[in-house]
Amino acid sequence: MSEIAGELARVKGAFAQPTLTLLHQRQAPVVITIFRAAFGRNNKPIPTARLHTQVEEHLAQIRLAGESDVPSGSGREICQRWMRGQWLVRSLDEQGREVYTLTSHAQQALELVKNLARDRATLSEHRIATILGTVRRFNAEANPDRGARVTLLNDEIARLTAERDRLVDGAEMVGATEDYMAEGFTELLSLISALPSDFARVEERFATIRSEILAAFRAEDRPAGEVIDEYLARADALMTATHEGRAFEGAFTLLRDDALVTQLREDLTALLEHPLTDGLLADGDRSELRGTVRLVRDGLDRVLAQRSRVTATLKEYIVSRDAARDRELEQTLRQVESELMTWMAATGPRATHDVPLLPARVGVDHLRERFHDPADDVLPDRIGVADPAEAPALSLTELMAQGGPQLGTLRSRLDDALADLLPAGSLGELFESLEPSLRRPVEIFGLLHLAADRGWSADDVVEAFTAIRPDGSRRVLAAPRTPLPDPDLQEASS
Repeated sequence: MSEIAGELARVKGAFAQPTLTLLHQRQAPVVITIFRAAFGRNNKPIPTARLHTQVEEHLAQIRLAGESDVPSGSGREICQRWMRGQWLVRSLDEQGREVYTLTSHAQQALELVKNLARDRATLSEHRIATILGTVRRFNAEANPDRGARVTLLNDEIARLTAERDRLVDGAEMVGATEDYMAEGFTELLSLISALPSDFARVEERFATIRSEILAAFRAEDRPAGEVIDEYLARADALMTATHEGRAFEGAFTLLRDDALVTQLREDLTALLEHPLTDGLLADGDRSELRGTVRLVRDGLDRVLAQRSRVTATLKEYIVSRDAARDRELEQTLRQVESELMTWMAATGPRATHDVPLLPARVGVDHLRERFHDPADDVLPDRIGVADPAEAPALSLTELMAQGGPQLGTLRSRLDDALADLLPAGSLGELFESLEPSLRRPVEIFGLLHLAADRGWSADDVVEAFTAIRPDGSRRVLAAPRTPLPDPDLQEASS
């Protein structure tokens, strides 16, 4: 293959990436606009139903603005097409809800459009100085010659010492120009805007590894122990076996240093408080720079959560799968052993029995055809407010006849019986001597309650209580006979 043909193949491969397929389509401006409006710069997960609604609302506003070339279909259909284009990914969050997030390809497209939309100079003193400083620092840290490294460090120490002494001696401070500050902020924003796509690429790598291992389990073309050994080996070297993992491990090591993170926050604050900053940065750029530390923290947390989710999912799959199959095999073997012992008890040692290779199908005579229908559970009619005029008229006497025992009147009658004003030797005889209004069935409970309250004991025999209901009907009830105490004996004992 010639050099130009190989270059053409590499370019075609680049154009086949989802990043360029997104930017190359006719509706790319509309899609990029919706992605930027919905997900923002942090690419926070959005619940599926909410994103469907947001897409429909954004498209309606774009049509009102005069744009005709917009995606067609409902929000759900459009999001599914974007998933097939590898611009959206659907997953489960920590609460178990389905959410959408942008893939690294979509975030790269957003970053490219954002950089092109930002005003920037093609050549400046700041850019040349940045290149020279980066090359110098890179060489000082990577040069294999010990003497060369020492020379580079000595030169840098001498330069910094001279600058410090000049400032201590009161020399004039050379301030940064407006062009220098503008170019510096542009390059800084470009670097920060690339972070979300970098973190997303690491997340996708973890998800890919998870899918590959689960596919190996489900295929069952290799022993389960071999697959588990491979998973454990890949899990041990997960952060060092891939380019994305090594890059994330390096960033994670740096950002675990609290002093370094504090220094980053202080440097950003000092830059934002520079006198020239107000005229150079818009509110959105200031907010983006101020949220850099939070952006990095969120990205690290999401990658770590994805790594933990991968490990937990695989562990749960391995444990549940092996345990379930072992229990099923053990139960089957026990049933076979039980049936074999039953058969051997009634046959000889040379008896044979044909056993089918596979069990026969289970014959079911009847399957349930009718299931619960929520429509059958009809609520009762609402209780309306009754008309007071329709209420039946009741007198006080009728209401008292339907109430409980008249304890006050019964207590008075009981005291009269103890004073020999009423002839009675027991509660039953006293009840028989009362007027009909005090002989309701409920009055029997009242008398028994008063007797128990006074500590009277009942005999082993029962006596009859002839009760009279308010409607005149009679009913005979039996209760333990409770004799009335002799008042003379009570006075003597007291």
